[in-house]
Amino acid sequence: MMARDPGAVGLSPDGEEATEPRTVSRVIPSFQAVYRQYFDFVWSCTRRLGVDPAAMDDVVQEIFIVIHGKLHTLERPEALRSWIYGIVRRTVSTQRRAGRARAALGLRVGEDVELESLDPSPFEQTETNAELALLAQILGTLDPAKREVFALVELEELTVPEVAEALEIPLNTAYSRLRAARQAFEAAVGRIEKRSRGT
Repeated sequence: MMARDPGAVGLSPDGEEATEPRTVSRVIPSFQAVYRQYFDFVWSCTRRLGVDPAAMDDVVQEIFIVIHGKLHTLERPEALRSWIYGIVRRTVSTQRRAGRARAALGLRVGEDVELESLDPSPFEQTETNAELALLAQILGTLDPAKREVFALVELEELTVPEVAEALEIPLNTAYSRLRAARQAFEAAVGRIEKRSRGT
């Protein structure tokens, strides 16, 4: 007589007949927990995607409004970080399109002029240091698709599978872009070091 698999549908872990099939529990974190844990991540990603500093508060707030509204639809809580990044990316893209539309209609406000007259915050002063300026310069030489993967893995510390899911690209494509970006990054660093040595 063939032994029955305790993991089969309709059997409990101890091998007894189960009255109902087992279901996978889906524990969704509270919005407050998500906000506390991922605020810095959302802020950093939003800045890295090029949102105007004057618009950062509004865009980040909009992102969390979307997260709040959609959190109950999260199917894989273990993929929460990549799910959040997908929302960040789409929200920033929508904000850019809206900005271009306003500019085309001549509705652009003079936020840039006002921003220049303000004293820089400590965070902005830190961003102007030489190392970050150099990093930004090198990242600017990378192809946008490769730069996004590189920044998410190396700076935001997402795993490559998380990046692939967030960007909705095949896993092999994500690995390929990361490898190419790392090579380009190292080559750019090498060129800068050569110039600094005057060789």
